Amino acid sequence: MEDFAHANALFGITSPPEGISPIEKLLNEFEAHEAKEDRALELYKKTLAHMPNPMTRFLMQLIVSDEEKHRAVMHAMVSTLKGSLNWTKPADSLEGIGDLSTMNGKLLDVTDELIHLEKEGIKEHKILIKESRGYYHGVFKILLDSIIRDSEKHVELLEFLRGNLKST
Repeated sequence: MEDFAHANALFGITSPPEGISPIEKLLNEFEAHEAKEDRALELYKKTLAHMPNPMTRFLMQLIVSDEEKHRAVMHAMVSTLKGSLNWTKPADSLEGIGDLSTMNGKLLDVTDELIHLEKEGIKEHKILIKESRGYYHGVFKILLDSIIRDSEKHVELLEFLRGNLKST
């Protein structure tokens, strides 16, 4: 019997000392972060409302848009964890990607093309950075750098999708 207790502790099968399971603890952490994202988004929106300069307003709006996406991502992860805990599949959950087998070939081809386009865009944006260096106090450079990071993220997401498509 002692061996089972040791195995349970080793593999995290039993609840942690505070009495909640590891997935409940993770859900609590995600929910706390989701609440922080909400507060940050509200602060950004209030700040944006008081920006008189077009450039600062534009830059702040880019941040607000990203924060809104971050909030949606956190909400989807929280819904997924809650669904796992409750044995349900909320509409906004990431659980289950549906039947990809019917579209697998077409989706896979499009995904490969999109990865190629994103990588080409990264190369082109790096050239634009060199060509526009010093323009408008460096704002072009920082915007192009931001686009490159987004494109690199897109490649990562598309490669993940492609891997899942190939396994169906």
